[in-house]
Amino acid sequence: MNQKINFHTHTVFSDGDNTPEEMILSAIQKGISILGFSDHSMFPFGGKWHIGPKDIPLYVKTIRDLAQKYKDKITIKCGFEADYYPTLTIPSKDLYKEFEPDYLIGSVHYIATSKGHYTMDHRAERVKRGVDILYNGDGKKAVCDYFEAQRFMLEHGDFDIWAHPDLFRKRNADLKLFDENESWYKEELKKTAKAAAKAGVIAEINTGAIGRGILQTFYPSEQFLQIIHDNGIPVMINSDSHNVETIDCAFDQAIEYIKKAGYQEIHYPDSGSFVSIKI
Repeated sequence: MNQKINFHTHTVFSDGDNTPEEMILSAIQKGISILGFSDHSMFPFGGKWHIGPKDIPLYVKTIRDLAQKYKDKITIKCGFEADYYPTLTIPSKDLYKEFEPDYLIGSVHYIATSKGHYTMDHRAERVKRGVDILYNGDGKKAVCDYFEAQRFMLEHGDFDIWAHPDLFRKRNADLKLFDENESWYKEELKKTAKAAAKAGVIAEINTGAIGRGILQTFYPSEQFLQIIHDNGIPVMINSDSHNVETIDCAFDQAIEYIKKAGYQEIHYPDSGSFVSIKI
């Protein structure tokens, strides 16, 4: 594959470490030809890791201005990683239409229950506390609720890219909340992949946990990726980068990873359709 692209990029507008321009300069230096910005958003609400609603116009203007400035060196896209937060907001192109994004990434970071909410995308001790308080330590129930939220987002949302499909694995090596080889877990993967296929989204191969030194593997896992492939779901490789060092983390490894599952091309969203690139 001659073309290197990344559509999952964070900046200081949300929880990233670098400015958009710093990320662009790094992308150019690393040979990325298309860079998409996708800072966290819960529009019309805000959050600790998210762009405040009042700051979104500045975010969009900043990315669009930089796209013009560097148009001879790199193609820049402006998007959002739009969180699904139960009962509050869901990734929807109609919801974000006033900002005219090039694409939306749909993601699940939060789980809401009758007892409260928590995020599985946190330090191990915080995840454990959430599962202990909300589920009485029942990791299976917590994981099933996570995949149920994913399916709801896929069935009722409207977005282009499905973010880190099995993010709950992030801290499981430390916490051992569930066994990925158990039949109930595999059934959750199969049901969720079917929902993704029906939604017509691109599943991302997310290298973010490798970049942060948390895992040595990608999201999705090898078994989940095979299920995704068998359901005919297109994929792309994204770094989920929060700093200039990891903007193309493990891309070469990811290419081999998806080839092993049977993929011969990657896709990315463009003007309402998907573009394919042979690998």
